[in-house]
Amino acid sequence: MTRPVRTRIAPSPTGFLHLGTARTALYSWAYARHHGGQFVLRIEDTDVARSTQDAVDQILASMRWLGLDYDEGPIYQMQRLDRYGAIIARMLEEGTAYHCYCTPQELDEAREAQRARGEKTLYDRRWRPEPGKTLPPIPEGVKPVVRFRNPIEGDVTWDDIVKGPITINNREIDDLIIVRPDGVPTYNFCVVVDDWDMEISHVFRGDEHVNNTPWQINIFQALGAPLPLFGHVPVILGDDGHKLSKRKGAVSVTAYEEDGYLPEAMLNYLARLGWSHGDEEIFSRDQLVAWFDGSHLSRSPAQWDPAKLKWVNAHYIKQMDLGALTTQVASQLRKRHGIEADARLGDICALFRDRCETTVALAEWASRFYVGVKPESADLAQHVTEAVRPALATLAGKLEQLAVRDKASIAAAIKETLAAHGLKMPALAMPVRVLMLGTPQTPSLDAVLALFSFEEISQRLRYAEI
Repeated sequence: MTRPVRTRIAPSPTGFLHLGTARTALYSWAYARHHGGQFVLRIEDTDVARSTQDAVDQILASMRWLGLDYDEGPIYQMQRLDRYGAIIARMLEEGTAYHCYCTPQELDEAREAQRARGEKTLYDRRWRPEPGKTLPPIPEGVKPVVRFRNPIEGDVTWDDIVKGPITINNREIDDLIIVRPDGVPTYNFCVVVDDWDMEISHVFRGDEHVNNTPWQINIFQALGAPLPLFGHVPVILGDDGHKLSKRKGAVSVTAYEEDGYLPEAMLNYLARLGWSHGDEEIFSRDQLVAWFDGSHLSRSPAQWDPAKLKWVNAHYIKQMDLGALTTQVASQLRKRHGIEADARLGDICALFRDRCETTVALAEWASRFYVGVKPESADLAQHVTEAVRPALATLAGKLEQLAVRDKASIAAAIKETLAAHGLKMPALAMPVRVLMLGTPQTPSLDAVLALFSFEEISQRLRYAEI
């Protein structure tokens, strides 16, 4: 009988939700939605010393921003300690786990001896019960750990959704610590019990977990629990060719929100970063769900490309509903510039959206309409010359006399000014742009001027007289 599809994402709240985990969450979510299954959010917070509520809040905010809705959760591991304790007691009773009283010093000495003999550094199983074996006397004052009694013979094999068949010999695998001296269980144990209890059918995760999988499979089998299918997706590499991680080069998902990226663009880019559907580069959330059946996942590391992300984001800015875009830009203006926008903002966004890759860049353009600009001296020297100052004064006067402030009337005033002074359009347009917006490159001059009051135009053009 085929199991219902249930996937999960299980971030550790020891820092922000980074891009690799966000991509894995996206794949898990899309696979569940494609198959009409369920998606579970679990918070793996057994690293008590490093887990924080701020990290939890950031993880939840990132999931909300990306639109990765979950059917169950968030489920916190630290609220499941009684369940873990019951399973540990059962394993100790059945002999699939045992207490180990080795001190850290003893373990270090054993590893050094193994290195000296040219052996792989594995726990020497001195406290592992065996028929006819005499265990060392229990030392006083030493809190034991609990170790999993890993099989010694045979292989662990699974057919990875991404990588294909993988086999690891049990002799390469240690007797894993599953409970620390403080009584808190460890990751590789908790994840098995959680996936068992939550009936997880498919596990997508980064391929740094490949080495954990044999332990987990052996624990599943020791518990008599059904195995999920595993899919290990390759790492994401940064510009330097090294893996993106919380400690090296990664940026939080929420930082991209703050920097003006749209969730649709980030979702599109992350999905494409290790998965493909033909040559499709741009696709909707619904298309992703329709196409994501677990196939066509790359086995090679993906390269993070900031320029490509900006290109994707620019596409979505151009396609976005203008009202929604204006709302986002208004928020950026408020946060970054302390500006409360007026009714012009929608028209400003419509005019400048095609040249902006982020809403932050769009807000930067918009801010110039609300706060006076100070042109660069080099631009003033190049464009606002003595030869053009009379034309600027003429244009300011003509615009002040207009009865109607619209593009057609402004275009006519510009044309009259050019004719009166015998100038070509660039000779007048460049200095006007510099004085109005602080840059010689803007959209159509009449469209820009139509978004200013005549008082603002006069004030900024008169800057040329200073």
